[in-house]
Amino acid sequence: MIYLVFAFLTALFESLKDLSGKFGLGRLDEFFIAWVMSALALPILLPILFVTGIPELNASFWKALLAGGALNAVSLVLYMRAIRMSDLSITIPMITFTPMFLLITSPFMLGEYPSAVGVAGVLLIVGGSYMLNIKVRGEGFLEPFKKLVVDPGPRLMLLVAFIWSFTANIDKIGVQNSSPIFWSVAMTCFLAVALFPVMLKFSDHSREDIRKQAKPLIALGVFNALTFVTQMIAINFIFVAYVISIKRGSAILSVFWGYFFFNEKGLRERLLGVIIMVAGVFLITLS
Repeated sequence: MIYLVFAFLTALFESLKDLSGKFGLGRLDEFFIAWVMSALALPILLPILFVTGIPELNASFWKALLAGGALNAVSLVLYMRAIRMSDLSITIPMITFTPMFLLITSPFMLGEYPSAVGVAGVLLIVGGSYMLNIKVRGEGFLEPFKKLVVDPGPRLMLLVAFIWSFTANIDKIGVQNSSPIFWSVAMTCFLAVALFPVMLKFSDHSREDIRKQAKPLIALGVFNALTFVTQMIAINFIFVAYVISIKRGSAILSVFWGYFFFNEKGLRERLLGVIIMVAGVFLITLS
């Protein structure tokens, strides 16, 4: 049962990472935050390689790292921009759409096809997303869906979820040609290096701004690293898909963080919607 402890810790640390990012974005931009999240995780992650070692690498690994790294760099900036622009409680739940998009991309990239249970999971995710804005139902039946498209945060996070449906398949290729731990460390290093010139180009913060946000920035890097460590421990005991499904439960915690720390409204409706969406993720996993 120990895998459940680490799997749920992964969800907890993931939600705290998003909370730290939201606090950091109060004064700093998404380019700086995206780079910091990767760069400050490295001091914790790199020593792990001394324990696990470096596996034999081939051309497929390097191709996957280049393609996945480029897509993840873009999605990480968009992810932080989405958090900055809108409520946590309505933005973070959009990442649960990734399994739904995977049902579209996986058949083309990996030859994996959905079952009836997987389709039922998709319907739950869509239904749960409807509940996130159920209060505007009186303005029209499709208004809750339109609200997700109009609101810039959820709209950007839907794009992130779509990009992740490709990177998830690339991650599988990368892991198959290295190891889960080495792939994760390599991807973090790639992002820290790739985002550094982007941060220098588009960010212009004073030392005072950075100093004032030091605590959430350090927390962001630490929670990012802890998410990785607990996730890697958990997948040694159980299928990766199950761990990722529990990890997506971080969206439930994000609804609470948004309510308690940022006074976000609609706790009851958004919490119910997120629970339904996470249930859909579990169904897709079981399929």
